[in-house]
Amino acid sequence: MDTATRATTLLELHHTGSTLVLPNVWDAWSARVIADAGFAALSIGSHPLADSRGQGDNEDMSLDDALDGVRRICSAVPDVPVTADMEAGYGVPPAELVERLLEAGAVGLNVEDTVHSEGGRLRTVAEHADYIGGLRQAADAAGVDVVVNARTDAFVKADQFEDPVAEAITRLLACEEAGARCVYPVKVPDAATLQQVLDALSGPVNVIADPRAGSSAGSLEDLQVMGVHRVTFGPLLQKQLATDLAALVAPWK
Repeated sequence: MDTATRATTLLELHHTGSTLVLPNVWDAWSARVIADAGFAALSIGSHPLADSRGQGDNEDMSLDDALDGVRRICSAVPDVPVTADMEAGYGVPPAELVERLLEAGAVGLNVEDTVHSEGGRLRTVAEHADYIGGLRQAADAAGVDVVVNARTDAFVKADQFEDPVAEAITRLLACEEAGARCVYPVKVPDAATLQQVLDALSGPVNVIADPRAGSSAGSLEDLQVMGVHRVTFGPLLQKQLATDLAALVAPWK
């Protein structure tokens, strides 16, 4: 499957009328295991990828480091569409980020509005929307349906805002208008807040969940009823496996 086909496939999976679950992988082995389990597409989380490399999240990896991991994973599952967490963009222009991501084999990306390389500041609404728009423009110029997933940390940094819900919605609407194909309000506190976000937006919304405990808004079934389009696990799948791994080997100490 070529790059353009993988990208279009990933985009179409966001619009099937059911909730797309993209388990987060961190290396070739985890990617193969989850693809063999029957998942149609995968996500690469920056946190688990960094952990697998002995590095830290929040752009402790360089872009070269991150793309090395992306390339190894995509090469291991050549017929499976893969989207990758690219933090805040690693300080490179949108066109360069899209070009290098496609070269590595991924056909989607998360980009957040917390700029870790600049002291963890939050981009302004317009600044983040402009970056997201640049990503979409670069994808369109390449003729590839790259799935740009625009993340906001408005709920993570709720103490900075008088009305975090309104702030999150404002940021996500601006990203939708700029060309994001999906938006991601990380750490939505509860189902009622998530419903407000869903009602305000027109495109797909990504929700993070724990594969065992579910999400802050409920189980997969609850999210499906609400109309959530996409679910990812972030670092939580790897975290759950760490507990299982420790329990598996403990009797052999």
